[in-house]
Amino acid sequence: MKYAIVTLGCKVNQFESQAIETLLQSRGHTPSSAGDADAVIVNSCAVTEESGRKSRQALRRLMKENPGAFAAVCGCWSQLSPEDASALGARVVYGSGDRQGFVEAVERAALARSVDDPFRREKIEALPAGALEGRTRAYLRIEDGCDNFCSYCVIPYARGRVRSMPLAEISAEAARLRDGGFREIVVTGIEISSYGKDFRDGASLADAVAAISAAAPELRIRLGSLEPGSVTPEFCRALAACPGLCPHFHLSLQSGCDRTLAAMRRKYDTAGFARAAALLRERFPGCALTADLITGFPGETDEDFEATLAFLRRVGFAAVHVFPYSPRPGTPAAEMEQLPRALREERARRARALAGEMQRAYLSAQVGRTLPVLFETERDGLWQGHSGNYCLVCVEGEALHGIIRNVKILTVRGKKLMGIIV
Repeated sequence: MKYAIVTLGCKVNQFESQAIETLLQSRGHTPSSAGDADAVIVNSCAVTEESGRKSRQALRRLMKENPGAFAAVCGCWSQLSPEDASALGARVVYGSGDRQGFVEAVERAALARSVDDPFRREKIEALPAGALEGRTRAYLRIEDGCDNFCSYCVIPYARGRVRSMPLAEISAEAARLRDGGFREIVVTGIEISSYGKDFRDGASLADAVAAISAAAPELRIRLGSLEPGSVTPEFCRALAACPGLCPHFHLSLQSGCDRTLAAMRRKYDTAGFARAAALLRERFPGCALTADLITGFPGETDEDFEATLAFLRRVGFAAVHVFPYSPRPGTPAAEMEQLPRALREERARRARALAGEMQRAYLSAQVGRTLPVLFETERDGLWQGHSGNYCLVCVEGEALHGIIRNVKILTVRGKKLMGIIV
């Protein structure tokens, strides 16, 4: 069977799509790139209204490009809207769990729907970590689910509560990835700061990172999104003891206004976020701090938004991912009085403009520095890869795939750094 797959959304979805492809290929199936797929697969996302629209759009496009194929859908959008997926013509409809069963249903190519109750899931599903052949970076999902229930977020209803991978299994997977030739492990999950919460034995994210570092000391370790409240002096000390840890930290911000954060039911305020940023910069000088931001949340006033922009400037970020608020059915925020869509999008435009200024400033600050870069691809005669602080770096060279080299940064070209190997 030939298959074509499209992945939308977060790093967890990317990890799970890689696992799906690994399972399919281990059973003798092959990817298609010529419009002749027997099965088209969409791993969907529902974090925003736009994500749901893109999931539907991807399904329609794949079915049009592969007229002889049947469609299969999994992920958060189909977990929450299985009827919509079926109405668009999907023959196999699964939710955000049981990827093994999904692969088997795709193989059977029979009309199937398996959308369970995510809150009845008690253990994390064991899936093969890693990436497809030729990749240098592997994903390792150590946690699934979320217990935060922020007022705007639908993900806990799609993913269920926190479920963590035991430390022994994390160590074994890290060693397997090391032996498989990967050079970097991306530690991912729906809410990795809550790792170990379900064990009730004191295990924490710091323990998981230490287990990976001990099992694969030669590899770089990159963390997924962190909750600001999890960043403590003890946490930073523990991370600093892991020699391969990348100095790039993505903190979940969402708003720079305390009144809006409270309405969002976030578990920190701006002072707590600023404290977390300062702790990371103290322990990891020059590190890249990135964040997510939602604009136009219900009740956000002009003054609230200006406070958010001022907070962004005060903290300073290497990058900010900006999303205009979109109501998700079933969440408390969807029942609040909504701001006009045009206002939400205009605020997103202004926030993105500021984010662009900060990104350019951070990239400019790298000129003259020497950064370790893991090279991944060659394009137009230049090898490119990511530095530890997640800057995209380009150099001239030969056969650099999967190799880490120190690069002196000479200049900035757009959103890339140009340098020479030293």
